Amino acid sequence: MSQVAQYVLRGICIALLVLSPALILPGVSQDVALGITLLALMAAVVVVTEYSAAYPGLIEFRDAKPYNRARFTMLSMVVLLTTLLQRDLLMAQDTSSFITAGALTLGQLLDFPFSPVRLLVLSLPQGLPAEHVANVAAAAAMAYVLAVTGLVAFTSMTILGYWPRSNCAFNVWVNLPNFDPTKGVDVVQRLERDAQVNILLGIILPFSLPVLLHISTLLVQPMTLETPLALVWGVSLWAFIPVNLVMRGLAMYRIAQLVRAQRRRVAEAEDALPLPVRSAYS
Repeated sequence: MSQVAQYVLRGICIALLVLSPALILPGVSQDVALGITLLALMAAVVVVTEYSAAYPGLIEFRDAKPYNRARFTMLSMVVLLTTLLQRDLLMAQDTSSFITAGALTLGQLLDFPFSPVRLLVLSLPQGLPAEHVANVAAAAAMAYVLAVTGLVAFTSMTILGYWPRSNCAFNVWVNLPNFDPTKGVDVVQRLERDAQVNILLGIILPFSLPVLLHISTLLVQPMTLETPLALVWGVSLWAFIPVNLVMRGLAMYRIAQLVRAQRRRVAEAEDALPLPVRSAYS
């Protein structure tokens, strides 16, 4: 029963995360609220099903605490603070609050040439109000700083040896269900290669994604982020997805180190075994 309660609690937390911007922001239409409620229920069902299943499915690092909790906490902080920033700007129109003043300051500090914030602002179509452009820059800067802070905290945990926990066995199949250790080259080399690819993508995405969005405006309707709900989720995912890829790469590299260390211990144990006594006739 305690495990079932944990699964249900995880589903409720995911549902609240999806619902929170629509609940906090004013002026959300009924149709949008119904659609978001459906998405929240679907996300909750997927999470409860994945964690309650006996065999792994889609969610990685299911039994490697606190990896998923760190990701959820990071995304929750980004979404919640970005939502509160938009609510303050919409309802109070007051830039003296702590969140609004801090976000505007970060937006000015990080809005320098070739920065991810500047590239995101430049990907917006021309002709938007200056207040909206400053709002996007402030939200993007705050979200990016929060995501990078979470990445630094997770990296520190990994370097200091707090993840994965030494007192718990790490099952590669359960925690990496989409990774086949029997396919291709050596498992350690594949883990390190996939780690490098994820880290490289995480570093490149904040710079390349705004450029791709700007190019896509030639084919589809340009993304303006003028709707508060669209701004919250657009900026939050823009900041979270690259950091999530870097975290995944660091986790896979850490697993490769653990596998290599385990192999070394097994080899040393086999070398320490005494050789069997051989007969003179053998």
